[in-house]
Amino acid sequence: MESIDLQSMSLDELWALHETICLILARKLEAEKRSHEQRLNELGRRIGRAANATPLRRSYPKVRPKFRNPEPPHQTWSGRGLQPSWVRELLAAGKTIDDLRISTATA
Repeated sequence: MESIDLQSMSLDELWALHETICLILARKLEAEKRSHEQRLNELGRRIGRAANATPLRRSYPKVRPKFRNPEPPHQTWSGRGLQPSWVRELLAAGKTIDDLRISTATA
C-alpha cells in the first residue's frame, strides 16, 4: 500500500478522502453484518428454530397482593412498582403500611 502524505493535502482533498473511506467502511460493515446474520440463521436452523423467530419470554409466577385498600377492598397492591395513589393517600392520612397489609390467614 502506498504511503499518503496527509499533511500536504488540501482541505478539499482530505474531505474527499474522508467521504471515500466512509463509503467503503459502510459497504464492508453491511457485508459483514449480512454474513453474520446468514451464519446465525444457519445455526438457528441446525438447532430447529425458525430463522427470524423471536425467543419466548420467560414465564413469571403470579404475584399475590400484599396490601388492600379498606374502602373499596377490591383495590389491592402487590408491593412491587410504584405505590398506587390510594396507598399514598392513606399513608399521607396517617395510616401505616402495616395497617394496609393483608394478613396471611385471609390470603
